[in-house]
Amino acid sequence: MTESTPDPTNPSGADEPGHDPELLQLADQAFDFARTGDTDRLAAYIDAGVPVDFTNDRGDTLLMLAAYHGHTDSVKVLLQRGADPNRANEQSQTPLAGAVFKSAQDVIDALIEGGADPSAGAPSAIDTAIMFDRTDLLKQFGVQ
Repeated sequence: MTESTPDPTNPSGADEPGHDPELLQLADQAFDFARTGDTDRLAAYIDAGVPVDFTNDRGDTLLMLAAYHGHTDSVKVLLQRGADPNRANEQSQTPLAGAVFKSAQDVIDALIEGGADPSAGAPSAIDTAIMFDRTDLLKQFGVQ
């Protein structure tokens, strides 16, 4: 008997036989912790073995959800544990572009410090800053 692991592209496991319901529930909880900014529990899950770049059915990573929802501490914890700051979801959006869209300056700063590339994704963080006339961010991203 082998254990199945959640499909990182479909953590809910909907309509897919063979997925352990307990593992799927843990995956859903990790995404909830990222969305709500429950940094301590999120860190504990990552430290216990949940992949730091785990994705949901839309390709959103834990980092993407934490960044989009403005949870700077969760973003920092994920980056410290090796999350890829440039991993785009299925719509080619990156955590940095999401943070620019939400005007989450502390998250933007944490992502840049963590190695996020402002030109990654489509639209990129640069494109998003241009869209919203955020000349301050363009300057921060090194765009004149």
